[in-house]
Amino acid sequence: MDIRQQLHAAIKRLGADVPFVELEVPRVKEHGDLSTPVAMTLARTLKRPPRSIAEEIARELEQWQIFSSIEVKGPGFINFRFKREYLVEQLKEILTNTERYLRPHMGDGKRVQIEFVSANPTGPLHLGHGRGAAFGAALCNLLQRAGFDVEKEYYINDAGRQVQLLGESIYARYRELLESEYRFPEDGYQGQYIYDIAEELIKDRGRTYLDREFEEVKEEIINYGVHRMLREIEQDLKAFGVTFDRWQSERSLYSEGIVHSCLDELKERDLLYEKDGALWFRASEFGDEKDRVVIKQDGTYTYFASDIGYHWFKLRRGFDELINIWGADHHGYIPRIRAVLKALGQPDEKLNIILVQMVNLLRGGRPVQMSKRKGEFVTLREVIEEVGPDITKFIFLTRKADSHLDFDIEVARKESSENPVFYVQYAYARISSIFRKAKERGAEDLVIPGNLNRLSEDEEVELMKKLSLYPLMFEGAVRAREPHRVTFYLQELASLFHSYYNRHRVLTDDPQDARARLSLCSAIKRVLDEGLSILGVTAPEKM
Repeated sequence: MDIRQQLHAAIKRLGADVPFVELEVPRVKEHGDLSTPVAMTLARTLKRPPRSIAEEIARELEQWQIFSSIEVKGPGFINFRFKREYLVEQLKEILTNTERYLRPHMGDGKRVQIEFVSANPTGPLHLGHGRGAAFGAALCNLLQRAGFDVEKEYYINDAGRQVQLLGESIYARYRELLESEYRFPEDGYQGQYIYDIAEELIKDRGRTYLDREFEEVKEEIINYGVHRMLREIEQDLKAFGVTFDRWQSERSLYSEGIVHSCLDELKERDLLYEKDGALWFRASEFGDEKDRVVIKQDGTYTYFASDIGYHWFKLRRGFDELINIWGADHHGYIPRIRAVLKALGQPDEKLNIILVQMVNLLRGGRPVQMSKRKGEFVTLREVIEEVGPDITKFIFLTRKADSHLDFDIEVARKESSENPVFYVQYAYARISSIFRKAKERGAEDLVIPGNLNRLSEDEEVELMKKLSLYPLMFEGAVRAREPHRVTFYLQELASLFHSYYNRHRVLTDDPQDARARLSLCSAIKRVLDEGLSILGVTAPEKM
């Protein structure tokens, strides 16, 4: 946005500089259309009162003829109000240079790897996984539109105790189905899906494993179960509109020698040592609370060993930034993974770990309990089938990722303003209907953009103002890695449009007014379409 560039220029003329000028939309309308606290940031550098700095910046910007007023308030806030002429020019830009206006180029082709979902292939996806999927996919879309080269990756945890237990559970149900009685593992997975896999195993392999102990056939059964679950996970994600560029197996990190190569490099750097018969990584030297075992006394590798190898492998693939999207229950792993990257000589900003809180599933305000082990849970697939992928994704993205989220299925099913996605999609569909009516009336020759200066109603000015702020919102969402900002923006834009639609006719008898209002609607429709596409939500022509 040019306003930020002008602020940078004004600040430089004061003999200072800041890497990024914060701009925000005031919560109180009387405080203006836009505000910045940058003067408070500069006070220490310039060794001057922030209000004095703010007043000087305001004088510098007065020569730029886009503001109707620039005011300094409080300790040094600078508040701006736009001229209507400037808003008209911004509206024209949206209509004539849509993609360039709505997608400020910020990434410069930097390579970003985003790893998300990565659910253990031991059961169906639940809502927590779905929220991570919606967030991860939306973040990928957001960064791609900002000019980043994004690679989406799913890390398959197909080694260790959890998949061993999956195999034991399937084997037990297999024997039970064929023999009527067999001891089920105490910590086994008890969901119906285990029976389903066991039944498929019987169809495919018959009684092959009946007279053989689990230890003899565990590799075959574990592989069968993991492949079956991965196929189901991939199908569920595809139905959710989420795909990946790469599926990285944990097992392959060992079979391809990646973990071994990584540990060899750490040994060369004297970052591993032996103690009590085990091999340890010097994690405490790099910010972790204690050193970590990578190879246990019995010679087996820990989960941490594959985590080290995985991140080492990511670095070798040449990404400029690594983004890991994890469930909030993985919070304790953050220091140890950061320690790995520091040990490998990488700066802190190379790795961005974003935690996603779980979802509280409700039905009519009453909690629905979930437990994967007992099989008493509602799967992501069931919710998608009941309310649809659009509603599910949009609701997941109505809160910041690390905030708790209540998902009420009964509210999600309503076609009313209570349902946030319906409210936004309905705005898009309403505008589509307006254009269909215009065509029915023989108004195909209406020129867009029309005479935009005829847009003078208060609601029209507010809509133009909101549209002009899209690039600012977009830049903030990209920098903070927060796609939920797009969701908030779309809800606010849809609200402004519905109010406008209820008070004013678009297809008026005056052709000039109709052209101008159709132009405004066209711009709103383009912005709604762009925002919804970032969220992975469809923009329906009819509802």
